[in-house]
Amino acid sequence: MEKTLWKDRKRIIFGLPWTFTRYSLTEDKLLVDTGFFNRVEEELRLYRIMDITMKRPFGQRIWGLGTIHLCTGDKSSPELDIKSIKNPRQLKELLSGMVEKQREEKRIVAREFMDGDMAEEEHGF
Repeated sequence: MEKTLWKDRKRIIFGLPWTFTRYSLTEDKLLVDTGFFNRVEEELRLYRIMDITMKRPFGQRIWGLGTIHLCTGDKSSPELDIKSIKNPRQLKELLSGMVEKQREEKRIVAREFMDGDMAEEEHGF
């Protein structure tokens, strides 16, 4: 079993964790476990994360919460939200560092797309 670096639950009213959505982060993956009777565990490898955005609407800020939005290269979850968690800025920074570390270890290069014309020129179309 891998060491868990961070874990939290989705929070609702008053910032209390009264939901059945649990998040955990290990050195190489993010796990999202949902449900009570029928549980589903989503696994996302960190090297597949391409963009991390923190959202803190007013209702979440009142209770010290936020949502982390991830754009990924994963086919089953191209976008994933880590909803209503405490200390979202700390998680964003931790995730950012862990993603870079995993890409370096696996020698994965993220390619930035400029625009359609640039891509056509590169390939000689």
